[in-house]
Amino acid sequence: MNKKIKYLNSYKRPSNFSKKPFVFSLTKTLKKNGGRNNHGRITVRHKGGGQKQRSRLVDFRFTHSRGVIKAIEYDPTRSAFVAGCLDTKTSKKFYSLLPDGLGIGDPIGIKEKENPVFKNGFSAPVSDFPLGSLVHSLEFKKGKGSQIARSAGSYVKIIQKDFEKGLARVKLPSKKELVIPLNTFAVFGVVSNLSHRTKDLSKAGRARWLGRRPTVRGVAMNPIDHPHGGGEGKTSGGRPSVTPWGRLTRGRPTRKPQKGSLKQF
Repeated sequence: MNKKIKYLNSYKRPSNFSKKPFVFSLTKTLKKNGGRNNHGRITVRHKGGGQKQRSRLVDFRFTHSRGVIKAIEYDPTRSAFVAGCLDTKTSKKFYSLLPDGLGIGDPIGIKEKENPVFKNGFSAPVSDFPLGSLVHSLEFKKGKGSQIARSAGSYVKIIQKDFEKGLARVKLPSKKELVIPLNTFAVFGVVSNLSHRTKDLSKAGRARWLGRRPTVRGVAMNPIDHPHGGGEGKTSGGRPSVTPWGRLTRGRPTRKPQKGSLKQF
């Protein structure tokens, strides 16, 4: 008989990962609030508890032109793996998101203008990337720092460039398209830890380690606690799905309208 795997597809730290932070001064402990605001009221439900976490302060502003990966670490506050790098010009240590396919000893940094070849981990303005390139850690505004495509397995595809207007069109994994300036920076390649989305927690305790508290169905509550609560026997709520505060949960946009819609070609 095949022995049943105790934790199916659960996370196991690879053997080449560093057990201690590469740069302890670039780590920060996160204070937990259990989903409560400054008045002590719960504003985000289902949060609380969890293991202590020490976040790595990743360089998203492309301040280091050239570096070498010296260590690979697991960051408890993000889904992607991080790389501890050493700047070969200034000998300073810094953290960067680990692109998929790179390991210890591989170079990373800003691409030199004379070199037309792109490799994973090298950054450049969007105008330099060929059409169809998959990039991550993309800026919205020059010098503001990376804002999108930073989670595990994320990427953005460059599909159009207009040098007259100085704009580029990129496609997100959600099929949505954005228009950004050509001078914004991005990193060539896909973010590491592609199997993150297939990870199975396997038990409720692992969710509690991550700070996730149980979620109770509205139909299992009393009428005073939820609009779907109460009723004799099992009921389906008797009305369209709503939140505990009576707002529709399906078919209604929740995103706030953006000030000044995105530029178009």
